[in-house]
Amino acid sequence: MKIDFAGFDGHGIMPYIGTGCFHRRESLCGRKYSENCSVEWNDVKDTIKGRTIDEFEEAGKLVANCSYEKGSQWGKEMGLVYGCATEDMVTGLTIQCKGWKPVYYNPTKRAFRGVAPTTLDQHLAQYKRWSEGLFQIFLSKYCPIIYGHGKIGFSAQIGHCLYLLWAPVALPTLYYVVIPALSLLHGVPLFPKVFGLWFLPFAYAFVAKTAYSLIEGLRSGNTLKGWWNFQRMWVFRRTTSYFLAFIDTVVRKLGFSETGFAVTAKVVDDDVLKRYDQEIMEFGNSSVMFTIISTLALLNLFSLSWGIKKLAFGTTFGALENLIPQIIICGLMVMVNLPVYEALFFRRDKGSIPSSVMFKSIVIASMAVLMPIY
Repeated sequence: MKIDFAGFDGHGIMPYIGTGCFHRRESLCGRKYSENCSVEWNDVKDTIKGRTIDEFEEAGKLVANCSYEKGSQWGKEMGLVYGCATEDMVTGLTIQCKGWKPVYYNPTKRAFRGVAPTTLDQHLAQYKRWSEGLFQIFLSKYCPIIYGHGKIGFSAQIGHCLYLLWAPVALPTLYYVVIPALSLLHGVPLFPKVFGLWFLPFAYAFVAKTAYSLIEGLRSGNTLKGWWNFQRMWVFRRTTSYFLAFIDTVVRKLGFSETGFAVTAKVVDDDVLKRYDQEIMEFGNSSVMFTIISTLALLNLFSLSWGIKKLAFGTTFGALENLIPQIIICGLMVMVNLPVYEALFFRRDKGSIPSSVMFKSIVIASMAVLMPIY
């Protein structure tokens, strides 16, 4: 995030994300930026003087019944823009389109603190809500490519899309998690021969992306272990939160469901907090996201086991040369999912994966293994 935000700020397009932001009052009141325009708020007519207690009570009831802003420009042209689960992002976009320039400031001493999810379920639910809301913005009239045309620069439009397109990124990620594993099981090569020239572009893309990500993480003050855990969460989020957000958004756009808002729990159980402090990943329920994670983990484990078996017994290296990239991908996926295997088969605490999820995952993964590929 530090690298992303600094890059955004370099282009003058820092989006409004979450908390810890300061806004000029004029920008939230729907005004377009102008060097010659200023409002003397001390000169605004005082509407409090001369009012009775009964009038204050009625005004308070009006605010409390959630209809205070009905029929006004609040939520449309003024204040936060309503209509999606990520109102901060779309609000920042509309403010920038009115000429206001954002500035990213990240002092060494933390200026704001908050409570982050301590369980995997809460973390994935939060990212599902975010990615769903961001994708809704992209498919709405506030799409930066359309709404920002002629108002903000092209780099600003693309920069916002970097976040708005979280959900569709699930599709290529799922491809690389599922298809290489299935193809390996059936001996179908997906990549050129390892020692051929055509394999070099694939190897370069993988090594360059990984090295760049690692250097970026270390320069941001992260550790090697922290960087690897981020890669793990990157896979988990893309194959669950982003994927389900993509499906829900498409279904909602087709008119088959309505927008919902999943609230992230902030109360932490003592046992959960203890495991969190011990850096033990918390599962503990039968969420569909855990079924997806467990199924993909088992599928890659089955595929890697088959590949190693073929390498160790009887099959020549030349016959498996085309399958080596897929063996590497499955091996990396198995390494990413080590906490999942531990929660499936070895842990007995309340934070482990329930037996019902394990059973469903084994059945689905076994069906995928037995599925013929033509």
